[in-house]
Amino acid sequence: MPNHIHWLLQLSDSATLSEVIRSFKGRSASVYRQFGKQKLWQKGFYDHLIRNTEDLNSCARYIVANPLRANLIENIADYPYWDSIYLNS
Repeated sequence: MPNHIHWLLQLSDSATLSEVIRSFKGRSASVYRQFGKQKLWQKGFYDHLIRNTEDLNSCARYIVANPLRANLIENIADYPYWDSIYLNS
């Protein structure tokens, strides 16, 4: 997506969600600044705890269909990053 990111990830015991997000935002913003850009990320983030398989599948489908809803593509198969192991369950 051109103006936001959706992630579906599983955390390990080595880092909290806040630490993962802070690291990702920091590293990507650092690279972004090398191209003369200033602001990349908003403060904070929105999260959703996956509670069961049904919720996992629903979230995966939402993420995959996002470019379609944004009219960036006409068919999900046209988007090179559409695949998810959770769509087959």
